[in-house]
This record gives sequence, C-alpha cells and structure tokens, in this order.
Amino acid sequence: MCKPFTGFFLNSKNTSMEIILISTMVLVSYLIGSLPSSVWIGKAYHGTDVRDFGSGNAGATNTFRVLGKPTGILVLFLDIVKGLTATSLIHYIPSVSHGTDQFINLQLLFGLLAVVGHIFPIYENFKGGKGIATLFGLLIGIHYLLALACAGLFIIVLVSTKYVSLSSIMAAVAFPILTIFVFKRDEPLFIAFGVAAALLVVLTHKKNITRLINGIENKANLFGSKL
Repeated sequence: MCKPFTGFFLNSKNTSMEIILISTMVLVSYLIGSLPSSVWIGKAYHGTDVRDFGSGNAGATNTFRVLGKPTGILVLFLDIVKGLTATSLIHYIPSVSHGTDQFINLQLLFGLLAVVGHIFPIYENFKGGKGIATLFGLLIGIHYLLALACAGLFIIVLVSTKYVSLSSIMAAVAFPILTIFVFKRDEPLFIAFGVAAALLVVLTHKKNITRLINGIENKANLFGSKL
C-alpha cells in the first residue's frame, strides 16, 4: 500500500513543533528562491530590467547577454547559492537524521521550492528565470558528484554547439539517467524528482527548442565581452 504524499517528508515521530518548523522551512525555501538577483542587480547597478531585453528572461544567461560577463557571473553565482542554501535548511531541523530517506526527501522539497520561487518569484509578479542555476545549486547540496557530472556534460555541449539552451536541456535529461545507471541511487523520490526536473527544464525551454529546430536560437559568445 502506498503511503500518503506527506509520508515522504514527515513521520510518526515528528512532533507538532517539528512539523511547524518543517512547514516554515518550506516557505523560507520558496522566498529564498524568489530573490530575483538578475532583476534587482540590473536595476540597482545598470538601471536596466533584464526582462525588457534579450530573451526577456530573468536568468543568468540573459543577464550575461544584456549586462555582460561580470554581472552575469555574479547572478549565476547567486542563483546557484539559492538552491544550495535551500537544501542546507535541513540542518536546522535536528530531529531529522543525516542520510535517512526523510533527510534526503526534505532536501529535495526545500530545493524544489527554491527552484519554483526562482521561476515564479513573488517579489516580481511571478515572472522569473528558468531555474537551471538554482536547480544546479540544489543538486550540489544533495549529490555534488552528480552535479559535477551534469556540469561537465553542460560544458561539453556548450563548447561544442555554443547553445546554452541545448546544454541545459541535455544536462537536465542526463540527470535522472546518471542518477539511476551511473550513481545507482535507488531512492524513489530522488529518481522521480530527476525525471520531473528534466521535464520541467524541457517545458521551460519550449521557445528555445522551437528556435533550435528553426536554426535561429542565439549562440553564446564564449570569448567575447558578452554572452
């Protein structure tokens, strides 16, 4: 018999205070993910809302393209930190033992809420980025070797094709495949998350996929002043 969905994150030993603490961390994770680094930094230091230029996306890639490499690198770093920070909130719940299914499942939950917050930020009318960097930060927090493998594939595809979108899609699709067949992880929720994350990345890149098929997708200028 399948356990209820909440059974992945709570158990019979959790007290009411612990449940309130976990619920609070869920909200905090979303709020952390909602911090629109590209929008706020662009407005504060460049007088520019990156969503009004380039692809219209509030992610690191469009920041590179619109505001240049220094700002793009800063935004990329901050977006990664959002996912990593959200997964690290698990350490503020001492009753959840490290390495248990509940520990990993809550890390996934907190990290996923940060990704959702990045895509739909409450501070900016729910118009955010595509969540790739924040998803990568989540993965670093849970399994850094898997994160490095996905990052390696991303770089290989990017250098070969100069398409950031294609690189992101390939790395995301490889995520559940590497999880199952290379790193031999067998946690059901982790595998399901990998599949869901891959689908989410594909869905958030629908326009990019159309442009790739039509041969009009923007390429990254890897060695120029801007991407």
